[in-house]
Amino acid sequence: MIYFWAFIVGGAICLLGQFLLDIVKLTSIQMLVTLVIIGIILDGFGLYEKLISLAGAGATVPITGLGYSLVHSAMKNGENGLFYISDGVFELASTTIVFSILLSLVIAIMFKPKGVT
Repeated sequence: MIYFWAFIVGGAICLLGQFLLDIVKLTSIQMLVTLVIIGIILDGFGLYEKLISLAGAGATVPITGLGYSLVHSAMKNGENGLFYISDGVFELASTTIVFSILLSLVIAIMFKPKGVT
């Protein structure tokens, strides 16, 4: 049943992103920022944790999961004091950020941009 809910929730998040692109006519960066902010707001109200327990990777893999992981870690470490917030921001998201940078570097090395001979 977890696969079903992961598919439904992940698909709903992707459908929301496509709706923002096609109907609302946001640019891709505006859509990404909107979805990250939605993840932040849902975590602020404690709803994203429930969504993760229901859908697992269907809720953590889409871009809303990045907003959740950044804010959730910051709020958890913020209990220790104001200066610990910055330590917590990248605790959960560091793997995603490092993987994205390394994959971008590999792709940039492997392929030539259009128009370059």
